[in-house]
Amino acid sequence: VRMSVDMPSGCNFSSLPVVKFDSVRHRLSNVQSSITSGWESVRRVQVATHVPPNSSFSKHSLAYMQASAQYIKQVSGLLKVGVTTLRSSSADEIQQETYSCKLRLKSSPEDDVVPMQPGSGETHVFFPDSLGDDLIIDVSDTKGKPCGRVVAQVATMAEEPADKLRWWSIYREPEHELVGRIHLYVQYTTAADENNTKYGSVAETVAYDIVLEVAMKAQHIQQRNLVLQGSWKWLLTEFASYYGVSDAYTKLRYLSYIVDVATPTADWLNLVHELLLPVLMKSHGTATLSHQENRILGEVEEQIEQTLAMVFENYKCLDESLVSGLAEDFRPPTGLAASALEPAIKLYSLLHDVLSPEAQLRLCGYFQTAARKRSRRHMLETDEFVAGNSEGIKMDMVTFTTAYQKMKSLCHNIRNEIFTDIEIHNHHILPSFVDLPNLTAAIYSVELSNRLRSFLVACPPTGPSSPVADLVIATADFQKDLASWNICSIKAGVDAKELFHLYIVLWIEDKRRALLENCRLDKVKWSGVRTQHMTTPFVDEMYDLLKNTLTEYEVIICRWPEYIFVLENAIADIEKAVIDSLEKQYVDILAPLKDCIAPKKFGLKYVQKLAKRNSTCPYVVPEDLGILLNTMKRLLDVLRPRIESHLRSWSSCIPHGGNSAAIGERLSEVTVTLRAKFRNYMQAVVEKLSENVSVFAKPETTHPLFTS
Repeated sequence: VRMSVDMPSGCNFSSLPVVKFDSVRHRLSNVQSSITSGWESVRRVQVATHVPPNSSFSKHSLAYMQASAQYIKQVSGLLKVGVTTLRSSSADEIQQETYSCKLRLKSSPEDDVVPMQPGSGETHVFFPDSLGDDLIIDVSDTKGKPCGRVVAQVATMAEEPADKLRWWSIYREPEHELVGRIHLYVQYTTAADENNTKYGSVAETVAYDIVLEVAMKAQHIQQRNLVLQGSWKWLLTEFASYYGVSDAYTKLRYLSYIVDVATPTADWLNLVHELLLPVLMKSHGTATLSHQENRILGEVEEQIEQTLAMVFENYKCLDESLVSGLAEDFRPPTGLAASALEPAIKLYSLLHDVLSPEAQLRLCGYFQTAARKRSRRHMLETDEFVAGNSEGIKMDMVTFTTAYQKMKSLCHNIRNEIFTDIEIHNHHILPSFVDLPNLTAAIYSVELSNRLRSFLVACPPTGPSSPVADLVIATADFQKDLASWNICSIKAGVDAKELFHLYIVLWIEDKRRALLENCRLDKVKWSGVRTQHMTTPFVDEMYDLLKNTLTEYEVIICRWPEYIFVLENAIADIEKAVIDSLEKQYVDILAPLKDCIAPKKFGLKYVQKLAKRNSTCPYVVPEDLGILLNTMKRLLDVLRPRIESHLRSWSSCIPHGGNSAAIGERLSEVTVTLRAKFRNYMQAVVEKLSENVSVFAKPETTHPLFTS
């Protein structure tokens, strides 16, 4: 380890460690003092020669040689001690600081570290999870203080496996500051086929995977056959225990096979929950999962989420009796909650924090998607009638009736979907935040409203005929049922009155115009024909039409009684037209009575007119006048009371607090007018006949009536 930002590059001056000047000066001072003290010690060394007197030269030489040898021996001893002292003190000062390293793979748990000492020659075998794995080296000083971290990518080692000895940068985090380098010897080897690793160094998890795969093939693990049993289960348990394969890994690896044969069934969901629960408890607790286990967990969770989405988005189509667990054909709702729904909720709650808004919105979104899918399938039956958004399609009566019957069935089917959701909700399987009826009703009601609106534009109803009335009833009942089930008000949802309002007003106006057209003088039939009541058949025919009209609108009025007043206004206009038509039909008969009906102003002109009138022939009541008066009498006593009675009977449909007293006011106005006309005509006839009597009473006058 070199704690320097400069890159070592072999035996050159740049590779030498940088020494501070103060340290060099201190070391030189120590060397100088050591040499001085050593020199003083050498100077103090004294050796005495022992030479006998009168000895020969050879003996003198031998004595000096012995003294020199002893001197050299003493000096060399002093030098040895001094040099040793100098070297030891110098070595203490220039010795590099030592470091310690802790190595681990990124895929392994954080506490699974291997301590190693730089320069010790220690080795260790690591098993990376993949090329995306990293070798992490934490460098610390002798006091244990972190100096930096090395992240050696396995992918980099694999690119040039022959380059075993490399320098790797040491960074201090979180600043990511380069603080030094480490010289690392790495030998990277791999096998082309995992199956070949059984002949070499085998990671425990790889061996376990092989045994698990063999066990699953031997026991034919597939859809609806998910559990290992017998000797294979025992073998896997013993193998994992013997080789130290973690319990979390065994469950996750088993799950990785199970999710490949996933089905939206209760047995699959319960097994997944059983296997996943201890794994997630470990990951959320003090223990942590390895990188490999986390990777498998992420893949498994993604596939489980897809299966949960399938369960929730098809919660009315689940069928445990089928291998796939899902009905392929579209079926009406049964009203029962599927067996897979409850374990699916448990598993979803295990994977998500159901108290968080995100998890709640996601779960609610699944059920909304299910409602849209169910609604779309129901709408297919009526797509042909709104295809291309064509307005006012012309069709025969049979096709028209069929179209409205299908729309009526659509309303009933959507109603049953919501009612089924209420029944499922009442099983208390779903979390409290999932208000299933309100959640799905908002989808169903809006889409049904849009379809009804498009259908009425494409196939507009011409009147409250039987098929149309059935659709009106079905739509109104749908809205009424939602209210009775305490479904919240839905914006842009089904509003039967709003959907049919313009059509109802148009129907009444069209009926009014058609009946007024029948009252035109050139359209009046039965001219000169009389009934058994000595009345004109025209009036009976018109009031039969009015009675049929009231019967047609019974469906409308019973649900929306406010249309009583619109209908009453139309009937009053028609009755006035009937009376006017009668007067025009008998205008010649009524002409002689006009003078008697006009207001009397007693002046000279009136007296002259009266005298002139008395000079004319006596008045004879024509037979047609009797038919007219009988017709008006029948109107007052028989025909009109039936209409008024029918109209007033609808007052019970008006909610409490409504203006029921106003019903019949327009008809009462017509009654007053008709009664006044009838009275005036009767008075005119009486007055005419009284004039005849006054003329006959004069003796000088001879009336042709009395001649023989």
